[in-house]
Amino acid sequence: MKDQGESVQTTVQHDQNIRSPLQQVTDEKVKEMKDQVIRAKAYLNFATSAGNTHLIKELKLRIKEVERALGGAKRDYDLSRSALQRMRNMEASLAKAGHIYNDCSAMATKLRAMTENAEEQVRAQKNQVNYLVHLAARTTPKGLHCLSMRLTTEYFSLQHEEREFPDQDKVNDPDLHHYAVFSDNVLACAVVVNSTISAAKDPEKIVFHVVTDSLNLPAISMWFLLNPPSKATIHVQSMDSFAGLRSSIPKLTRQNARDTRFTSPLNHLRFYLPDIFPQLNAIVLFDHDVVVQKDLTGLWNTEIKGKVIGAVETCQEGEPSFRQMDLFVNFSDPTVAERFDVKACTWAFGVNLFNLQEWRKRNLTAVYQKYLQMGAKRQLSVAGSLPMGWITFYNQTVALNKRWQVLGLGEDSEVAQQDVGKAAVIHYDGLMKPWLDIAIRKYKGYWSRHINYDNPYLRQCNIHPSS
Repeated sequence: MKDQGESVQTTVQHDQNIRSPLQQVTDEKVKEMKDQVIRAKAYLNFATSAGNTHLIKELKLRIKEVERALGGAKRDYDLSRSALQRMRNMEASLAKAGHIYNDCSAMATKLRAMTENAEEQVRAQKNQVNYLVHLAARTTPKGLHCLSMRLTTEYFSLQHEEREFPDQDKVNDPDLHHYAVFSDNVLACAVVVNSTISAAKDPEKIVFHVVTDSLNLPAISMWFLLNPPSKATIHVQSMDSFAGLRSSIPKLTRQNARDTRFTSPLNHLRFYLPDIFPQLNAIVLFDHDVVVQKDLTGLWNTEIKGKVIGAVETCQEGEPSFRQMDLFVNFSDPTVAERFDVKACTWAFGVNLFNLQEWRKRNLTAVYQKYLQMGAKRQLSVAGSLPMGWITFYNQTVALNKRWQVLGLGEDSEVAQQDVGKAAVIHYDGLMKPWLDIAIRKYKGYWSRHINYDNPYLRQCNIHPSS
């Protein structure tokens, strides 16, 4: 004899002659049972207020029985054989309660209050989750701290000549393909460099510039001394080496110290590219949360058409990366309203081709500084370098084919795997970076495949694919 709690699926497999409405793959019964529980809780409030002890006990029992029968069921197919009887018992109790408390308006008021209370709880939980996600995003994992400290210690044990990278004569060669990333994260830099070079058809033509702060320079330098990029040239430098920028960038960023995205000078270096690389004519700038999947030679052949920057647009409504300009730029400010078109197409950082010659000709770094100083007195845009980029490079952008970059892997879990696979560059924009525990799991593998987790330093710091 079968147990009364045996699932319908098992019952059908053993006895095809027994037919039940629950055998249909629907969720009608599941929904009905959930509705019964809500109604029962509403009547329970009435019964409690009136001191109806018998009905209170009966409703509590029915609620417990139905919730137990529901369990984690999502489809009627998942319900046990006893579920129908539990539903019938509940319906009888609800009918009894309805006969006692037949005031429809009072029931509507109670249900409305319960709904509002539930919605408030959901809002509170969402706020709590949002806070914790932001906290996690700002926290550097212990493994990365450990890795930086170990690499720094090793770096300072080297002789001066042992700290030199080979082929530094190529660093200023304008005929080569120059890439740059500004970051204080060792593993992030490693992935950007490794993925770019592994996807390249001619890695010997690549010069990769990694710019960091003085605190992280030893660790990042040591990483690439121990793990030199095959055939490509690596150039690691501290932003403190830019004598002309050491004073101007911190001074500007301190004015916005309330927002962490403004307090890091590394975040502003992209607006000083012509000064940082005075001998180069063009450069591709990466954010440190990207992975390169395709050869980028074609990107270098893009016709800039006298503009300054090539970027993937994000202005098409309905796409995961959709960004509207007035969501980030303050069009209530007269200067903004007069200077910019609210319907102007927005675009993304992440992978950008910059024409440094045109940039210098138009003196856009001075334009950036002007708007940043204006923003210190009144709010022209929300925090972050992206809206400042839209303002600085307004009407100076050429749209790149969307295949060059797919966005949303750090915030949108619905980005199609097909789109991810086809993209030349994938971008983990958002809070859920691939090196954090809060990373979106189904996208993390695209990033972690470019890290050798057998590296002794990573092992010593307990950095592994699931971390």
